Amino acid sequence: MSLTKTIKVGNVLLGGEWPVSIQTMWKDPLPVFSGTDDPCLSPIIERISGLKKLGCHIIRFAVPDIEAAESLGILAGRSPMPVVGDIHFDWRIALRCMDFPIAKIRINPGNIGAEWKVREVVAKAIDKGIPIRIGINGGSLPKDLARERDIVSAALKAAEREIEVLESMRFSDIVVSLKMNEPDEVVRANEEFASRYPYPLHLGVTEAGPLVAGIVRNTAALVPLLKQGIGATIRVSLSDSMEQEVMAGKEILACAGKNAHGVRIVSCPRCGRAAFDTHAFTSRWLNRLYSIDADISVAVMGCVVNGPGEARQADLGITGAGNSVLIFKRGEIIRRIDARDADAAFQEELDRLIEEKAN
Repeated sequence: MSLTKTIKVGNVLLGGEWPVSIQTMWKDPLPVFSGTDDPCLSPIIERISGLKKLGCHIIRFAVPDIEAAESLGILAGRSPMPVVGDIHFDWRIALRCMDFPIAKIRINPGNIGAEWKVREVVAKAIDKGIPIRIGINGGSLPKDLARERDIVSAALKAAEREIEVLESMRFSDIVVSLKMNEPDEVVRANEEFASRYPYPLHLGVTEAGPLVAGIVRNTAALVPLLKQGIGATIRVSLSDSMEQEVMAGKEILACAGKNAHGVRIVSCPRCGRAAFDTHAFTSRWLNRLYSIDADISVAVMGCVVNGPGEARQADLGITGAGNSVLIFKRGEIIRRIDARDADAAFQEELDRLIEEKAN
């Protein structure tokens, strides 16, 4: 697959030879901020910072009205990662967003309105140096195209129309997404687009579903594309938390052989032999482990049968034996402690391992 154009989204570069980035979308309406020192900003900034530590690179916000655009503008000035404004229906919201340090805007040609409205948005994007994502959704295509039986063909035509408008204004800071609910349609649409155009693709499955179904559908669509070198950024759409979306994104990239940097977690499903509650331990440690910026493999195993032996390749592991907990390193038991001390002892050994890796 030939390289696409490189597009700058804040401090993140999409396309070309740059790594595939991960993004998520804020799940709640933004409050109305009185200014950059509004106390309501702090918890939002703190959570965005946590998402960044987990491995998120870009965060997108729905912008349903002008008031929301102004709140997003205030937030964008303090956000630790690039902020994208997601606009539907009213082109004037996109224009207002671009009065602030927004890193990118997303518009949907199926509902943004007449071509002259798109041209106004493009003219301001040129003036402000802000890229535009043409966001095509299978469920919100332009009315004439929505009647077509082949949704992939219709989505590609919708993208082509918008690209023609933008290119006619000599605007090429374009990112495109072609999202549908069926993974095979997502694959076909993005493969076809990548064979025709040089613009970076934002990959995802729309309305993918709850945690399990959503991860399965996203994996089925994204991994085949990523393995072909198609896709500059991904958003794993889930009816779940933003943190789960980011962690799923990291695992999908790793499965596709892309950006496999960070902690790899191996854990057993647990069974009647279990002497150690892998579910509880993994839940407590999940966010902390995914936030570590080091290539480390961690095993959380339920018993001595599948403990140090089956997980001997892990850099660090933990399992149970009777009333004790065993901590092992590359298959060798290094500590046996009381179960009450498991978390503290594991943290100590993890800190030592991170220090070793750094040196």
